[in-house]
Amino acid sequence: MATSRINTDSLLAIDIGAISTRALLFDVVNGQYRFLASGEAPSTVGTPFYNVGEGIRRAMDNLTTATGRKLISSNESLIMPSLPDNSGVDALVATISAGEPLKIVAVGLLEDITLASTRNLAATTYAQVVDTIKLNDRRQTSDRINTLMRVRPDVVIVAGGTDDGASQSVLELVEAIGLASYLSSKEQSPYILFAGNQKIQAQVRSSLEGVGKFHIAPNIRPALNLETISPAQRELTAIFKGIRKAQIGGIGDLLSWSGNYLTPTSGAFARVIRFLSKKYDPDKGVLGVDIGSQSTTVAAAFNGKETLRVYPYLGVGTGSVKTLRESKLDGIMRWLPFDISKDAVQNYIYNKQAHPHSLPVTKKELAIEQALGRQALLLAVGSTLPDFPSDTPRLAPALLPVVEPIIAAGSVISKAPTPGQALLMLLDGIQPTGVTTMVVDQNNLSAALGAAARINPLLTVQVLESSTFLNLGTIIAPVGYARFGTPVLRVRMTNKSGAETTREIKYGKLEVLPVKMGERVKLHLRPLHQFDVGMGGPGKAGEVQAVGGAAGIVIDARGRPLHLSQDPKRRKKLVQRWYRALETKV
Repeated sequence: MATSRINTDSLLAIDIGAISTRALLFDVVNGQYRFLASGEAPSTVGTPFYNVGEGIRRAMDNLTTATGRKLISSNESLIMPSLPDNSGVDALVATISAGEPLKIVAVGLLEDITLASTRNLAATTYAQVVDTIKLNDRRQTSDRINTLMRVRPDVVIVAGGTDDGASQSVLELVEAIGLASYLSSKEQSPYILFAGNQKIQAQVRSSLEGVGKFHIAPNIRPALNLETISPAQRELTAIFKGIRKAQIGGIGDLLSWSGNYLTPTSGAFARVIRFLSKKYDPDKGVLGVDIGSQSTTVAAAFNGKETLRVYPYLGVGTGSVKTLRESKLDGIMRWLPFDISKDAVQNYIYNKQAHPHSLPVTKKELAIEQALGRQALLLAVGSTLPDFPSDTPRLAPALLPVVEPIIAAGSVISKAPTPGQALLMLLDGIQPTGVTTMVVDQNNLSAALGAAARINPLLTVQVLESSTFLNLGTIIAPVGYARFGTPVLRVRMTNKSGAETTREIKYGKLEVLPVKMGERVKLHLRPLHQFDVGMGGPGKAGEVQAVGGAAGIVIDARGRPLHLSQDPKRRKKLVQRWYRALETKV
């Protein structure tokens, strides 16, 4: 069965989000895989259906309306494989981000070592660490049992002990987990994932296998200075799938259609980012961000080495109030180009959480929603910065590493009215450094392509190479410190005909070079006052080949990190100037 699916032609990808369910169709056109169309419908995870099947069916019906391709047979099942009349599809993959985050209890020996690795593992999917148990927390076994019985986690992740390291201490922690699982009903007993000292696997298995839903993975901390979470990540994905099947109606039918293939949207998104990191400049990483209604995902890969972080309830819909609480009202209002009262902003955010399907209908509502997107992105990227590999090149400590390109997904970005609005949100929220390219996944295909890669990698490769993403433009962000208005970068641009233009960019400015979409130019960059654009160090000049995007070529000399004036009037004028610079009317 696997072989036939690898050689498949057509593929249907189902993505179940907190707000929308989408059906995306891929097929061969003129000998190459292409994205054909998508159908979208409101998700039916919650009231009144509590079953994903209705949302999936409506999305597929909308896809049939768009393409004329019949997907469902008379007996209400998916037509698979495809038939000679061009109905049906040859394969199906599914991704899901809907549902409450998994409640996880992290268990380990040391706070800064095994527990840190356990938290990193939990952060690779839609989950929250609701409590921790560690060797030196001074709780007795009975207290630890009470904690587990009170919290009632979906998953307990147990780590601890390097390979050939501590064993008895880990077994003492395991004892409490086993007893708590034994005292729980079968329905309420948690999944248990052991990813600790490999030498005691047999003992742990004998203690836990009979009392809980037990999974085992290679040690996530085999040595004090080595973290390896990828194998455990695969086991956690299997657990995630089992929990969603039990929690959400219709998942069982979807699994039978897809051959038991269902993956978290975040993991599928990260797989595409990892693939792109092997395709582009090995000296730079690739960054991906996905701003959803309920959560925000940050995925980065440096020459194939992945960093994935998911931030539940940090979003622009059902997660909008968490974004507000994490940043406070002033943190969101600072991005607004209008005078809007605090009550109006706060009311909009609370209404957005209550009615996440609603769309902004005025310019002011749109500005609030985009401010939410900026802030969610700023919080998520800022929290991920310490987790990027320490050896990645950075133009300054505590700033984003040098990446190329940056892939952005999520409706608040992809459905922005203008490319300038989308780009400004990304520049403010990500704050890239040096020279990079900003790309929008305008059809939100990344997760579908990541899921498809497991059964048909050629499809993923060819669709990614088909210019299905929208290039917003090359971004040049010099790093350094200067007084506002000080010249920090001299740019000489040479176009295909040989004509040259020179500009001197001042600190605090956001400027656009008028380069048409797809036009290739040569840029000679000369930093001034010891600014750095990634050409080998502060003050080092160099040349780059750049391509114009939907917003041209943008030079962001506003400084890193970006600081906004504390004076509301000055700040509002500054934000308005940034909007105008990217030709976004406010």
